[in-house]
Amino acid sequence: MEKIEKKDIFVLSLCALVSIASGIISNDILVGGIILFTALANSYYGGKGNRITYIFGTVNCLLYSYVGFKNGLFGAFSFYLLIFLPMQFIGFINWGKNKNNNNDVIVRDFTLKNSIIVVSSCVVGSFLLAFLLDLIPNQQLAILDSASNILNICANILMILRFKECWWIWIFNNIIDLSIWTVLLINGGVSSMMMFLVSLGYLLLNIYGIVKWEIEARKNRKTIELNKR
Repeated sequence: MEKIEKKDIFVLSLCALVSIASGIISNDILVGGIILFTALANSYYGGKGNRITYIFGTVNCLLYSYVGFKNGLFGAFSFYLLIFLPMQFIGFINWGKNKNNNNDVIVRDFTLKNSIIVVSSCVVGSFLLAFLLDLIPNQQLAILDSASNILNICANILMILRFKECWWIWIFNNIIDLSIWTVLLINGGVSSMMMFLVSLGYLLLNIYGIVKWEIEARKNRKTIELNKR
């Protein structure tokens, strides 16, 4: 069983309070409030390396796809429902098979080859998807929508595979997401205020994830070196 510590209860309570307050301010307490709470909880547990993150991620994917559809972001709608949602189940199972004695996921490092493949795939994939999305009537912000989803797919795959570099990709994705929801917020998009807050919350917690996973990766490297002696 995954453990919920006293610190977790405090953090989740804080996330709930922030989500409720933001929902009241933005007049979007139901859908938007739940999206913000699950997004914050998902990123927090992901940073900890605890597979509970995928439970919150499942709920978040369902609601995010709904909001994406309502705002004409058909790339976001399709990817969250058809790709990111199944990834939550895959990640939950894979992390369960690769845990340390503290029930946290065992973190891995990139190689140069990994870096080249990931960067080139993200760039090419973003432009190809943008071209396809432009063919859909009423599609908004195609290049940003495509880049966001391609980066998100890449980061999710790397997270499932336990590579710490997934957090750096999510930082870039956060910047794109903030750009998207800023534009939609100005234009009065559905749940745009809450989605802007979600993206901002993700950015802050992803920075926490980078620090936490880097520490874990160093511990794993030391353990491997000691075992080789």
